[in-house]
Parts: sequence; structure tokens; C-alpha cells
Amino acid sequence: MGMFDFLKAKKNTASIAKDRLRIIIAQERSNAGGPDYLPLLRRELLEVIRKYVNVDADAVKVDVVKDGEHDVLDISVSLPERTSA
Repeated sequence: MGMFDFLKAKKNTASIAKDRLRIIIAQERSNAGGPDYLPLLRRELLEVIRKYVNVDADAVKVDVVKDGEHDVLDISVSLPERTSA
């Protein structure tokens, strides 16, 4: 092990971080042209769900995921535990 081998590790880490940043920027650029409806959709879904069940604001998660060549709307709702009466 050479005296300056620790510097090579930082280059690898920096390179990995740079690649990740490129991916994030590319994703943001691809989403920049479309409407950002997910926060509004999440808020409206939360309002509707709260008419029937008392849930926290963080209980509803809305995301768009790729499934092959299609975009799929992924909605997840964490319901509170039921208490027996």
C-alpha cells in the first residue's frame, strides 16, 4: 500500500458522487417540461382519504415510476392501526 493510496479512494468517491449528480440533473431536466401535478394530487388524495379515515399528512405518498416504456402512478397510503372496540 503506497503512501498516497488514500487519495485514490477519494477520487473514486468523488467520481461516484459526480455520476450520481449527473443522473439527478438529467432526471430533473426531463421532468422540467411537464407539469408538476404530484404535490397537488397528493394533497387532494389526502383530503379525500381524511373524509373517511384520520391519517397523518405523511401517510400518503405519490410517485411516478417507469414500467418498461410506461409511466405508472404509484400511490401508497399508510392507514392507522385498528383498535378493537
